[in-house]
Amino acid sequence: MNRQKKLQQLFKEKAKKASAKLAPKKPKYISKADRLKLAAESSQDSSVSAES
Repeated sequence: MNRQKKLQQLFKEKAKKASAKLAPKKPKYISKADRLKLAAESSQDSSVSAES
């Protein structure tokens, strides 16, 4: 690989990393089991507050 190609490759990599930092972040992945637990907890909390 010649020098120019190496330099261009480095610049592209740096530019890609910089644009990735600026891009909006995706929300953290929550597994299906965890989503079900959270839904169950929230339904229990809402039923408890409705009874009070």
